[in-house]
Amino acid sequence: MPLHTALQNNLPPYARALGFTITEATSDRIVAEMTVREELGNGLGTMHGGALMTLADTMGAIATIVNIPRGAQTTTLESKTNFVSAAQVGMVIKAEVTAIHRGKTTQVWQTRITRADGRLVALITQTQLVLS
Repeated sequence: MPLHTALQNNLPPYARALGFTITEATSDRIVAEMTVREELGNGLGTMHGGALMTLADTMGAIATIVNIPRGAQTTTLESKTNFVSAAQVGMVIKAEVTAIHRGKTTQVWQTRITRADGRLVALITQTQLVLS
C-alpha cells in the first residue's frame, strides 16, 4: 500500500474532521488537498486562520510520525504562521509540508498552503518534539 494511502487510512478523528486528502507522501514531503468548507469559515466567506493553522499542525505531526521510530510519539513545541492571502469557501487548497530539520529529539517542518491558482495563503514553520 502506498505511504499516502496508509497515512490517510490512519488519520486521527480531529484530522479526519478537517476533510483533507493526502495525495503524496515521502519521508521528506507530504502533500494534501482539501476544499474550504463553510463550517471552516470565519463568517467572511474565507477559511478561518485557526483552521489553516490546524491543517498545518496536523501535516507537521504526520510528517514527524513518518520520520520517528515505531512507538515514539510527537507533540508540537512551537508554531509560527504568516497569513498571506485568503482562501474563499469552495476553493481547493493544497498543503505541502517539507523538512527543515529532522533530529532525534526535535524536528522542524515548513508547510506552504496555496490556492489552486498557486497563490500563497499561509506559510507555517513548526517544531515538533519527539517523545520516546
